Amino acid sequence: MKKKVLRPFLAIAAFVLTATAAFAQGELKFKSDLHDFGNVEEGVQASYKFEFTNTGKEPVIISNVQASCGCTTPSWTKEPVLPGKTGEIMASFNSTGRPGTFNKTVTVTSNAANPSQVLTLKGNVNPKAAKPAPTAEELKNSPTGVLGKSQYSFGKLEKGQTVSHKFSLMNTGENDLKIEQIQSACMCVTYKLSTPAVKSGETAQLELKYSPRKASQGVESEVVTLITNDLNKPNLVITLQANVVDNLASQSAVKEQKTAVPFK
Repeated sequence: MKKKVLRPFLAIAAFVLTATAAFAQGELKFKSDLHDFGNVEEGVQASYKFEFTNTGKEPVIISNVQASCGCTTPSWTKEPVLPGKTGEIMASFNSTGRPGTFNKTVTVTSNAANPSQVLTLKGNVNPKAAKPAPTAEELKNSPTGVLGKSQYSFGKLEKGQTVSHKFSLMNTGENDLKIEQIQSACMCVTYKLSTPAVKSGETAQLELKYSPRKASQGVESEVVTLITNDLNKPNLVITLQANVVDNLASQSAVKEQKTAVPFK
């Protein structure tokens, strides 16, 4: 008889504990889960900050933010967000070479009561006006970019590792050579040139920083395109390679720091 009375009591107690635990979770409340940029000129890096508040009872930790394409690069609040405190998800859309309407999503994964939430960016990219063809005189006086080498392998890298390598960039043309833009499918490469412009007959150092995509595993190859003001051959292409592993047994000489990586 005691067992029959005890079993329902235990079941009710378990339900109450489960319900209490769920109620005690954190909860992300976004001011808005959709942003419309309206019209954006091609070439603009359109950015928007999605702000949220933890309206729950426990701290919230965002474990991942996944963009729907490589043209959208998010960053987010990494530290635990305490009850009543605020945080943000910053999402940027690269409009270069993407005229027309766009609708991109960013999925936020956390330990909140709602563990997966979707944010949306939308808008329309106005195409650039076509430039007139350069004259023969302009082509003759154009700068000319020449890379010392066009590929580099970093060897083994840990996930989340950021590395860099320096390349030489020479200008064999007549006018100053400038880098106007950098493109890569992963959106995980940045550059720094040792001088704002490479003068005729001079050589500058070009540093590329590379952070493999979070989902990367095994041998990765990233094609990086540098767009210059060279009228004859504006695009300089560099290929970066790495063997991405979960962790390394010993510290690598090329390892700089453990950082969060942009999404693929």
